[in-house]
Amino acid sequence: MSLTASFERVEYALEHPFTIARGTQDTAENVIVRIEDDEGTVGVGGAAPSTHYGETPDTVEAVLPALFEVVESVGDPHQLDRIEASMDRVVTDNPSAKAAVDIALHDLAAKRVDLPLYRYLGLDPAASLETSYTIGIDDRETMREKTLEARARGFSTLKVKVGTDRDREILETVRGAAPDAIIRVDANEGWTPREAVRNIEAIAEFDVEFVEQPVPAEHPEGLRYVYERSPLPIAVDESLVRATDVPDVADRADIANLKLMKTGGIREAIRLIHAARAHGMEIMAGCMIESNASIAGAAHLTPLLDYVDLDGSILLAEDDFEGVPIDDGSVDLAAIERPGTGARI
Repeated sequence: MSLTASFERVEYALEHPFTIARGTQDTAENVIVRIEDDEGTVGVGGAAPSTHYGETPDTVEAVLPALFEVVESVGDPHQLDRIEASMDRVVTDNPSAKAAVDIALHDLAAKRVDLPLYRYLGLDPAASLETSYTIGIDDRETMREKTLEARARGFSTLKVKVGTDRDREILETVRGAAPDAIIRVDANEGWTPREAVRNIEAIAEFDVEFVEQPVPAEHPEGLRYVYERSPLPIAVDESLVRATDVPDVADRADIANLKLMKTGGIREAIRLIHAARAHGMEIMAGCMIESNASIAGAAHLTPLLDYVDLDGSILLAEDDFEGVPIDDGSVDLAAIERPGTGARI
């Protein structure tokens, strides 16, 4: 068997400008990876690099040839452990580039045995969950309109970005527009520990489910300070990258938020899930702003999760790829009849 790999860089316009505590973006650049076997079957994956983790589209393009050499030298998409270990030896860090290759390999491997990826992984599609829809930071009226739009599209769980000096106003606006919605809050490291405790106490009255990454990842003791005083559960995102990070956060957070763009792919994500479970944590899968070339791969992990935040492709004005159906917000793996991740143009 032989494998051939290629990539292309794609810029997507967002449906709305997207603002979090660290800044605003109007577009998202992804790098799409395709891996083809000698029978013409193609696996698809995608990288959505983040400068927060030291990656850009340029760095992804720079390291992909070395990763492709590994894939082509092994020549077997079912040798996932071997390829993963070899990629880690030849390229340090660069998790979204590795994730793109890993997702494409999983897609190809599952296609070769004519199974949807969740079945290839032995998972139960009946355990699918509802994804949240993210409401970015904006002026009050725009946030109200985005909330009403999300509810009209069937999303009953909203993730609200905060980390500003008007967070209470933001929660008043969203809760007022969606009185019956489940609301989660994400500060993206935007508060100091003392601010976090005060702000969490102030927003708890709006029936918030949990608070994600209240303080900067480089202040683990600040995270502990908040965790020990917070009236709401705490989720970690930026503080948790790979499975080996779980022991460092398990005593200062309730929920582990994994992203394939941080873990470097599906196999490491599964290891992170098992590590977090062993430490008594709940699990959420999140995403960057990315196309279904990669979102579809993450969606197949839904049966292993407690919470889902896989709206990255929904935030795009237009996506080249179809993926796992998300009807009324629910990730519907059972509706996937085609093999692989389900990503297709």
